[in-house]
Order: sequence, then structure tokens, then C-alpha cells
Amino acid sequence: MPAPEQYRMIFRHIDEPGYSNDLACYVRNGGYEVLRRAVKRRPEELVDEVKRSGLLGRGGAGFPCGVKWTLLDRRSGKPVYLIVNADESEPGTFKDRYIIHQDPHQLIEGIMITCFANKVERAFIYIRGEFPQGARILEKAIAEARAANFAGPDILGTGYGCEIYVHRGAGAYICGEETGLIESLEGKRPYPRIKPPYYPAVLGLYQCPTIVNNVETLCHVKHIADMGGEAFSKIGTLNNTGTRIYCVSGHVQRPGYYEFALGKITLGQLLYEVCGGPLPGRKFKAVIPGGSSAKVLRFGERFRGKRKVGVEMVEYDWGVEDIPLDFASLATAGSMGGSGGVIVMDDSVSMVEALGNINAFYAHESCGQCTPCREGSLWMKKITARMVHGEARAEDGALLKSVADQIAGRTICAFGEACAWPTQSFVAKFGDEFKAYAQAKKETGAREAPELV
Repeated sequence: MPAPEQYRMIFRHIDEPGYSNDLACYVRNGGYEVLRRAVKRRPEELVDEVKRSGLLGRGGAGFPCGVKWTLLDRRSGKPVYLIVNADESEPGTFKDRYIIHQDPHQLIEGIMITCFANKVERAFIYIRGEFPQGARILEKAIAEARAANFAGPDILGTGYGCEIYVHRGAGAYICGEETGLIESLEGKRPYPRIKPPYYPAVLGLYQCPTIVNNVETLCHVKHIADMGGEAFSKIGTLNNTGTRIYCVSGHVQRPGYYEFALGKITLGQLLYEVCGGPLPGRKFKAVIPGGSSAKVLRFGERFRGKRKVGVEMVEYDWGVEDIPLDFASLATAGSMGGSGGVIVMDDSVSMVEALGNINAFYAHESCGQCTPCREGSLWMKKITARMVHGEARAEDGALLKSVADQIAGRTICAFGEACAWPTQSFVAKFGDEFKAYAQAKKETGAREAPELV
């Protein structure tokens, strides 16, 4: 079956010739018309539309967006805040920055509809420190929107006001975790908070009820308000609605970003047809489907069993190429949709060295608050670095797994899983390669080892 056509909803104008990121161009193409209609509705109606849409968060966790909004503690009488998570720090992920650079007003319109629906009067865009140009583009776009009364003290003459502020982070991976982000936004070290009690919907920014949504998620809100939740829910598959942006990098002929209806394209269709297949003379070996923290999949393995689809139990028998690209199917295959970063590795890759690079990253990015993560991530880095530089032992794979097993599930935030899952899955899927690596290094020599970063 041939791959379906792209369903460009969020990326409709990305890379479109003649399209610019200024307000005039956005308005010429129908921009802010959805906001004009939205502010004439009751806020509760908009929340219901998002709940009805079935929209799952696109930042990594895949939590239902409308449900998150309904969890806000409004009984406290405290102000409600919105934080836009633009700290796109998951390796292999590069979708949000293109929205910010090329279509910032789409994000701002989504923010304002979300704020109106939830009676928010202050919104903060927390943007990664490595995106200085993106921050400047957002500041300019916010000023344009404010001057045209699409943001600010009196939106479209309704009397409702909401200010948007851009806050630049310093470039720490842990700030992608929502409570670590909140701590950073408050000017503190970004140590993630313990949940409970610090669920952002109850005790978030400044100990007030807070919504934290990803850039792509908020752009979807605009389209839900436009077409209605029921129509949106028919895009994609059951319980996996709307479109998804997939960022494909690594050993394919056409890497890049692609937007499809959730679950309507398989991993094989994306890699072989859309991305042109492997490089000449190579074969696919492994793929990480949801950013570097997702568990790796090995080409050639099969997944069989039954899973619940709606109210029915359905049998499945998949190779890696057959896995539908949606949150539920990737979870069934033992990985996750995560941030949509699809990292492809061909048969030229040493899985030990690839894991060594991932471990070096996570050891560097651990905030250090939790002992299992602080010590364990460093141990995994040291073990893989030692292996790569000529001192590998046959039992190192089992040692790595033992360390990883003592991290996952034992930390305050999900960083423990983020650094443990790659090691657990690499060793489980490529254990033979880890055992053989010691002998291979003796034959090739340590001088050929890459420098881990």
C-alpha cells in the first residue's frame, strides 16, 4: 500500500514560497479569524471542543490536552497562568522551531484562544536558549499582535486582556520537564518538583494553577476552534486524533519534517517511501521513533499479540516497518511516540558507540537532584566511554543494564526513564553486539574510536 499524502495542518505554510512570518502576511491568509470567532463564544464551550477533539499533547508525554485544562484548581481564587513549552531540547526533534521561525502568529493565535478559554491573563513562552533568533521573531510577532489588539489589554474590543511574555532559558534539557521549567521561570535552579503535591494544574507557577502546553499542541487548538472538536477527532485514528509532525534524521535519503494524520502512515512507509529509503548500499538497522529517550526498535524483530482498540481486542502481527505511527501503536511495540523525533541508523552504525553518545548527552544534562540519576547516568557514560576507547569487556552489556534498571522509576521526574530506557533497549535488542564488541575493539584498535560528546 502506498504512503498517504501529507496532511499539512500545522505546517500548511511552512516553506511556502512568498509566505513570511509577519502579521500582514498572516492576516492575508486568514490569520486571527478563528480568534475573532472564538472570543464571541463562552470559554467553557472552547474547553469542551478541545476535550471532544481528543487532542493529545505533542510535547512527549501524550497527555490529553482538554483533560489537563479541566484539572485546573479554580477554587483557590488565584490567577491561572499559561506556559508555552518552547524548550525543544529532545535530540532528534526540530519541529517547534520551524513553527516559531516561519509561522509565529499561528502559535500566538493558539495561545490567545487557549488563554480566553481558560480565563488566563498572563502567558509565558519559555524558549530554549539556543534559539536566539526564534526569541526575537516571537517578540516582534507579539508586538505586532498587541498593536492590532489580538493580544494585550483589550483583545478585539471584548474587554478581555492577556499579555504574552517571552522568557529565554539557558539551554538545559531538564527545562523541557514542566516543573523544572516552572522552577527556571521563577528564577531558580531547574530542579523538577515532586508530584504530588506540585501538579502544575494546582500548584504551578508562583504556586498558582498553571497550564503547560507544547508549541505544536497550542497550534492544534487554533484548528480545533476553527473546525470543531468532532471534526478534528475524525482526523487520524481512534484515540489518536489530529495530525503529527515527524522529524526524520539520520541515515535516510530525504531527512526532514513531515506532517501526517496520526496512525495513517506506517514507520516503513515513512522511511522507505517518504524519506527515500536507506543510503545507497546500506540497510536499515535500528530506529528510535520518538526522540533519543524513546526505546530503540531493531529492524527484523516482530511484535505479536492482542491489543484493545476502542472496545474490541484486535490481533496484531507487525514487523518494525508495519507499526502505525501513533502513540498507542508505538507503545504496543514497546517504545513511544514521544516528541516525534525519528532517528534512523543503518548497518554502518555501531550500537555501542551510538549508545555511548546518547549516554554522554544524558550524563551532561542530568540536573543532579536525584542520586540514582545523577550517579547512574554518569556511570553509564563512563562504561560506554571505556568500551568505545578500547577497554570493553564481554559482561559490560549486563553491567549497563543493571545500572539502568536501578535508575528508571526511582527519580522525581521522567529524566530517570529518559536516560535509562536507551540503555535498557539497546542492550536488550543488540545484546549480541555488546558481547562481541570487546573482541571487535581488539581487532580494530582503540585509535579508531570516535570522540563522545
